[in-house]
Amino acid sequence: MSNDLVIKDLRVNVADKEILKGLNLTIKQGTIHAVMGPNGSGKSTLAYTIAGHPNYEVTGGEIWYKGENILELEADERSRLGLFLAFQYPVSVPGVSVANFLRAAVNAHRAEEGKDAKQTAIPIAQYRKLLRENMASLQMDDTFARRYLNEGFSGGEKKRLEILQMSVLKPQMAVMDETDSGLDIDALRIVSDGVNKIFTPEMGVLVITHYQRLLNYIKPHVVSVMMEGQIVREGGPELALELEDKGYDWIREEVFGNAS
Repeated sequence: MSNDLVIKDLRVNVADKEILKGLNLTIKQGTIHAVMGPNGSGKSTLAYTIAGHPNYEVTGGEIWYKGENILELEADERSRLGLFLAFQYPVSVPGVSVANFLRAAVNAHRAEEGKDAKQTAIPIAQYRKLLRENMASLQMDDTFARRYLNEGFSGGEKKRLEILQMSVLKPQMAVMDETDSGLDIDALRIVSDGVNKIFTPEMGVLVITHYQRLLNYIKPHVVSVMMEGQIVREGGPELALELEDKGYDWIREEVFGNAS
């Protein structure tokens, strides 16, 4: 069974407008794959569609992971299969502490059909140890766990929490939607270090970004360029450097000519 994420001819509408227009992309297990593109190219639509957001209407194509077309699965089922989405703009949940949220997520992943939830729940002492160790690796103060989920968090704190979730849940395929958005250089380093610590040969990571700067810290194996809802170019890390130097217009002209 392949643990690659394989997207075939994906077409997606948002508010009756086609955003993804026959997109093809493969994220291989054991690789960090960056998708870059100008604003409005459909990058976040791709991320949310992979995760199963209900507002994104799939009109064609398939997404295969672990032998299943995950388009047939609900968002929680995709998560339990090993998929994870780090949001560009994480939402706040007043009244729910970080510690309780993460414990509920861990227990949801540990649940087994036919077994009582108490039988599969992570023991409290084991969970506290897991949480403390992962928070320490991301330079988070212990008081962070008692705060309400993203309420009053700075941009950097929200992104660290996304990486903390990855650290605790240990997904096998992680999608990071513009995780560098709103981060200063110190927060960017901490978040990137966290991703690099989590990454293993058993994991795949899709890094969606607009700028090269994140890729100075999270080194991609493959870089794909997305425009007009399609993947139009693919290469190695040097492609990201070329985009940083020359922008996107040269690729647009090569692919679409003067029509776009």
